[in-house]
Amino acid sequence: MMRFSLRATAATTAATTATVLGTALGVFASMGTATAAAAVPNGEWAPFTRCPVDAPAMLAADGLDRTPQCVVSTSPNGSIKLGRTTVPTGRTNLQIGVVQNSDGTSSVVAPPGGALIADSATVPGGLLGLMCPSDIPAISDICEQLSDSTLNKITATVESVGTPYDFDQTAGIVTDKPIVAIPVRIHLKNPFLGSKCYIGTAAKPVVLRPENLQFPEFGMSFFRGDGTVAEDGEMSRVNLTGAAQNDSTFAVPGASGCGLGLLGLIDAAVNAKTGLPSAAGKNTLTLNNAQTHLAGLTAPGTFAPDAGKRLAENWHSAVG
Repeated sequence: MMRFSLRATAATTAATTATVLGTALGVFASMGTATAAAAVPNGEWAPFTRCPVDAPAMLAADGLDRTPQCVVSTSPNGSIKLGRTTVPTGRTNLQIGVVQNSDGTSSVVAPPGGALIADSATVPGGLLGLMCPSDIPAISDICEQLSDSTLNKITATVESVGTPYDFDQTAGIVTDKPIVAIPVRIHLKNPFLGSKCYIGTAAKPVVLRPENLQFPEFGMSFFRGDGTVAEDGEMSRVNLTGAAQNDSTFAVPGASGCGLGLLGLIDAAVNAKTGLPSAAGKNTLTLNNAQTHLAGLTAPGTFAPDAGKRLAENWHSAVG
């Protein structure tokens, strides 16, 4: 956890905590739909555009039993394999708040608009590759129309469908150990698929459990509340760069809700061609060159019982 009384303790503890969060949470940003950031903070706060500092759980963190932190993790590219289909991932961005508890547990707080923002991924081969050829007459009719590249193109977007859980703080400093469980669903978009075509649902999500493939490079800075770098600043920021993350343990349910009133025929065609549902061990997520930053009060106990409020004040001072 990130509770400091001395500067040396700050560096050591921050490194451990940030490694946990950084290596795990890069995976959460596997794919998504790019949207505008809510704010552009100054200085060392710059990456933390969406930290949920005003969430009740963050504001209630006292700095003793509960310590608030902001985390952002990005990756420029990677891939996700679902059944027999592999989709490249583009630029990704995950931002969350984390409350570290004195008993060693922690809880994750998502921003109001959701934790995950990223570029949509284009499915290789489009709809032709996803469900054609088919021996289902209605699907065959669709396949014949897909010479039009606009109609053939499919994009995939990973969406959060619940709060992450089973967060293991110690797993971030080792390899081959699950760090956190992240429930998601994948939204497939194409004119023939309709607007409600998903792989996974809120009730039956794809659950990602990332593990470290390697340790990231470590760096640390101290800064004032407004983001200005200062060795005596009350804030600290840990930078973890160059790590890769992977998960090959998750199961993938079949697609559902696809098609414009064809009574599940497109669902069946997509599932048959892509090999869904797909059991655990047959699917893989890899994210390259993750860049993770963690910010928190260097000595949160000195602001008790208002550490969460102080963190929020500092973030807002950097935005204003």
